[in-house]
Amino acid sequence: MALNKEPILKRCRYLGISPMVMGISKESRRFSKDKNNRKKVSEYGMQLKEKQKLKFIYGVLEKPFYHYFEIAAKMEGKTGDNLITILESRLDNVVYRMGLSLTRRESRQLVSHGHFTVNGKRVDIPSYRVHVGDVIALCEKSRSSEKFKDVVEQTATRVVPIWLEPDKANFSAKVLRMPTAEDIDYETETHLIVELYSK
Repeated sequence: MALNKEPILKRCRYLGISPMVMGISKESRRFSKDKNNRKKVSEYGMQLKEKQKLKFIYGVLEKPFYHYFEIAAKMEGKTGDNLITILESRLDNVVYRMGLSLTRRESRQLVSHGHFTVNGKRVDIPSYRVHVGDVIALCEKSRSSEKFKDVVEQTATRVVPIWLEPDKANFSAKVLRMPTAEDIDYETETHLIVELYSK
């Protein structure tokens, strides 16, 4: 597994996204949208930056990201919206959305360590895609862990998306429907990514 050691705040500043999207409440003092907009960016530059933004938010490398794009292009509807649906339905992202990890990077590690089950079966693949009706839950052994109790306290104010039905008493959530582009908490222009890959 590739390891990204790039400073999160620095990358957020370059891509023009709030660190809150990454699960970090600390704001960069040097964060300024005006600084990023001083240079005139080419059309290709804007397309590339949009792709880098999504890859960075979800922690996906180029090869699997392009694979997701190919799947999205074959699905019905807009390719850009389908791409968001695929990325949001990754198990590591669902765990983050449930409020059982502070960041997506942390949720990726927790999933790979086997702390979560899908429909009662342990799944340790962060890229596993959930489906409608799936129940994602914290393993019985992990529920008594101080680590998860602390995480739940720290993420108590995080809003769980409406496509998930949380059951906080059982550290679980049910997928009510597939996520859509309207459900995300950041701005993105996926049509630029479609244009980039269509060249």
